[in-house]
Amino acid sequence: MHDIVLLPIDLQHPESWAKALPAAKRLAGDRGVIHLLGIVHDFGSSMVATFLPKGYEQKILQRMKEELDGFAADHFDDESRVRIHVGHGHVAETILKAAAKYGADLIVMASEKPDELRSILVSRDANAVVRHSPVSVMVVR
Repeated sequence: MHDIVLLPIDLQHPESWAKALPAAKRLAGDRGVIHLLGIVHDFGSSMVATFLPKGYEQKILQRMKEELDGFAADHFDDESRVRIHVGHGHVAETILKAAAKYGADLIVMASEKPDELRSILVSRDANAVVRHSPVSVMVVR
């Protein structure tokens, strides 16, 4: 079993957690802790940010935290075994930084079965995490 499991999810896409969450719970066993990570994507340009309302970034980060808290309450019987984190930036980089910061010994993440479109849109982040992670990564399909 693993002591610290990092589980990055996208609450807007159940396929990012429907299979990965049960796998993470199994791999954490009776004593491991799951670090649930939601990521607010970086806009990629400071110019885009100038068109957003004042305080938008802070509001969206707070909203993500609240939604992750609700998700944890709904999906974990023992909330003492889950930690909630909100990251901001490029997905793969944020996952790798979070794994290092929280001392994860395993990253569990979902990736749909690749096809021509999904290999570009979905698997890119999982691929980058697998390639660059210093800890084991389980990709659940």
